[in-house]
This record gives sequence, C-alpha cells and structure tokens, in this order.
Amino acid sequence: MQDNETHKQSDFSAFEGTRPVQDKQRFDTGALTSWLAAHVDGFDGPLSIEQFAGGQSNPTFKLVTPGRSYVMRAKPGPAAKLLPSAHAIEREFRVMDALAGTDVPVARMLALCEDESVIGRAFYVMEFVQGRVLWDPSLPGMTPDERAAIYDETNRVIAALHTVDVEAVGLSTYGKPGNYFERQIGRWSKQYVASETERIDAMHRLIEWLPRHIPASRDAKVSIVHGDYRLDNLIFHPSEPRVLAVLDWELSTLGDPLADFAYHCMAWHVDPSQFRGIAGLDWAALGIPDEDEYVRRYCARTGFTIEGDWNFYLAYNMFRIAAILQGIMKRVVDGTAASAQAIDAGRRARPMAELAWQYAQKVQKVKGKA
Repeated sequence: MQDNETHKQSDFSAFEGTRPVQDKQRFDTGALTSWLAAHVDGFDGPLSIEQFAGGQSNPTFKLVTPGRSYVMRAKPGPAAKLLPSAHAIEREFRVMDALAGTDVPVARMLALCEDESVIGRAFYVMEFVQGRVLWDPSLPGMTPDERAAIYDETNRVIAALHTVDVEAVGLSTYGKPGNYFERQIGRWSKQYVASETERIDAMHRLIEWLPRHIPASRDAKVSIVHGDYRLDNLIFHPSEPRVLAVLDWELSTLGDPLADFAYHCMAWHVDPSQFRGIAGLDWAALGIPDEDEYVRRYCARTGFTIEGDWNFYLAYNMFRIAAILQGIMKRVVDGTAASAQAIDAGRRARPMAELAWQYAQKVQKVKGKA
C-alpha cells in the first residue's frame, strides 16, 4: 500500500527477485553449510546463496542446493546499528511456527539459530514457498471477478489471524496485555526520535496529539496482530486466488485487531501516484470492494464491531509507518541500509507523516478537540 517502501521493503518482495549477496551482508558460507547439515533434516549441499532484493530491516537470502531451496532471514550484518526492539527475528520464527496448522497460511519453519558466533548474526531458515507476490493493489491484467476473489481471500486470511485462539497456539506471552495504543505510540515515538535525520513537524505534532485522542477505553479483544498486513506481504498460489503464506512478521505482537485491520485498510486512503494504494480508482469497475463492504466482510467473519473514530486508527497507522520509514532513512545516513531503494523509501517519511496529520485533523473536527 505504499510506494517503493512503506515499511521495510522495496519494489521487490523480500521473497522475490534475487541478486548477489551485498558485501556488507556477507558471511561464512562454510560455517552456515555445516550448521544447516546439523540442524535441518534432509539438508544436503553444496550450497549457493543469493540475496533477495527487498528486506530493508532483516536481510533475506535464498539458499539453493541441488535438491531444494530454502529462505533464510537474518539480523543485519555486524556493522549495522540496531534500534532497540528492532530486528527480532526470533519472534518471527516463534509466531510462524505457532501458527502452523491454523487457518493462517505460513511458511514451514525449519531451524532457528540465536548463536551469533555461527555466521556473525542470529538467523532462521524456513521453506521456500513458490507462488505469486502481487505488488500493485489495482491488480492489473486481472478480470473483475479475479480481483474480487483476491480481495476476498485477503480479507479471509486477516480475519482468520485475528480469531486465532492465542492460548491454544502457545502465544499468550507473545505481547503485553492492555494499553496497546499507549505502548505502540510510545514505542514508535521513541523509534522516530532515535532515527530522526531532519525535523518533520507533522511527526512532532502527532507525538503530542495521538496519546490524547486514543478512543475511549473498551474491552478490546486481544489478537495476534501482524503489524504489516498488506497484499504484497502475501504469497498467492500460482494460479488460484489462495494465499499460501503470509510473510514478514517482524512487527507482530498481541494487540488490538482493529488497529491491525485499519493498517490493512489504508490502501483505500493512499494515492497510487504517491504510495501503493487504490484511493481514487473505480473500485466497482475493477471488481474491488469499497472500504465499507470490505469492513463488513471482516466484521462478519470475526464477529467484531468497529468502535471509536476510524480516522484515529488511520492516523495512528500512518504515523507508525512514517516512523518506520524514518528508521530506513537513518540506516541510509549510517550506510547500513539493506536495499538500494532505501533512500527513496526514507524520503516517504515526511509525506506519510503529513498525511497522518491530515487524518488526525479530521478526528479533531469530529471530536472538537485541539
């Protein structure tokens, strides 16, 4: 839903489009081969390694052997300056491993290595899922019926995620209970300040405004939230409107499912000429449901109701994305960004923050608050 990069990825999926491994991300292939032989059932070299073109935050690699391919996600190279709580690849492993066997499609986890002495950083290995990554949410080249089916499947999967029994899958300690918005706003405010390379006035206004406009307390359902659920973080079956795997779980935690769903719905509010969205398109002609219909389907599938001001949810998520984009810009300045498209992503922090402030002002008008 964002141009080139609203989060951590460029115009390539973290699981699509490979290149030679960047110099700053290189590691000892022999050491990795030995570790894989000892920890991954059926692994048999020789091993060759390619780097996926995306993956701003956690570099992602395709491990190729004569018999099969694997995907490895790792923390950035040793030279990277890691922000607090970022790059927690062990959390990605944990949540996907826990979701195996549920109605949420995920890649099969194969092995986790938290011993940084092996290749100089923590990493995990999972199966390589072959399928389609759909980058343009207008789905060019498809018929209206095909687009409708893709959107309905996308809706089904996020509803399935938000209705997973957290305790039953062993994730009751995956996040802190209560005060979700307060904690998230505090987290992203700190992340933004820690990575600020130039002052963005809209971000400073939002840092002050958001905590004072959180919707009235309610007994919100606590769900597993993905944190970056969007069309291009899904791998679809090569020919069917069926999701085979949800990707990029770095921002997942326990939290308010409506906040997570509102992030996903931002596509209806962002201009495709500036960000990866569908605002202003003829949805009916394309076969894409409008936002109201999409929300109704989600609520029917989950049993949830939308409470509070929807504009707040949107402003909050745009603020969060702007903070993430600013983190990318900081890595550009520090020379540790993992993607060649990172500078373009970082430049999107300001317009995203300004869009967030526009939606915040809509809440002000409704609530009559300063």
